[in-house]
Amino acid sequence: MELHQLRYLIAVTDQGSFTAAADVLQVSQSGVSAQIGKLERELGHRLFQRGTRSVAPTAEGEQLLPYARAALRSVDDLRTAADELAGLDRGHVRLGTVIGCAIPGFLAGFAEFRHDHPAVTVEVTEGNSDPLVRDLHSGTLDVALVAHAHPLPDTLESRTLLTEPLVAVVPEGHPWTRRRAPITPKHLTAETILCLPPGTGVRAALDATCAAHSVALDVAVQAHSPDALLQLAAHGAGVTILSRSMTGGAPSVAISGSAPNHLSLATRTAPSGAARTLAATLLRHLTSR
Repeated sequence: MELHQLRYLIAVTDQGSFTAAADVLQVSQSGVSAQIGKLERELGHRLFQRGTRSVAPTAEGEQLLPYARAALRSVDDLRTAADELAGLDRGHVRLGTVIGCAIPGFLAGFAEFRHDHPAVTVEVTEGNSDPLVRDLHSGTLDVALVAHAHPLPDTLESRTLLTEPLVAVVPEGHPWTRRRAPITPKHLTAETILCLPPGTGVRAALDATCAAHSVALDVAVQAHSPDALLQLAAHGAGVTILSRSMTGGAPSVAISGSAPNHLSLATRTAPSGAARTLAATLLRHLTSR
């Protein structure tokens, strides 16, 4: 039994498919499948029910999963203890961030940490916020910058950096550019809506807003890049929903009753000294704006 097999087991469980797990792990789908098969043969139990589009743990898999998670937590604790003994002379930190993050304070903080602690390696992972939070909770990540509409788990240490409502970004000449009052969520149903995909803070805030107002909204176009969505809106492809600070000065209108979108820096339970120092460095730059 090898540690990476346990990581694959947990990733397939959390992601719901071999393909999604392979994307998160940045390995081939066939490699994940082969290693899970090898683990099943070694343990003598089938761990997953394979479906055409998704997989789910078997009863045996459900019983064995807590032990796999505990084993990986123990390895992380061992690594943390070793890093503590070495101080910041060496170590390894796994940093997560929302896709395409270019916040000056975040980049400046990262650069300062690398300059001050060159022997500490940093592995950076980009992703949607929901998977990043799950990886923090499981110990796969040490520190992450995440956007969220709902409170983060109490098991994580976090600092909220920004809380703001959603706005609707419209093309030049759109009737809403002359509107002074906010629009309601119901107004959005008459428009072609562009937004970030599920798993992001903005999308969670939009879904929460619509649910609170009993509005069924169809998102016609999903993209990971806010800049791409802004360009699409500017070209008349539809109305883009983003948080206020993401608009870059593009014409926009407030949405009444919008659920808030929070931006937070979070760390896993019992982070190493290197992870704590990185988080503190990032926070100092992110809160000095």
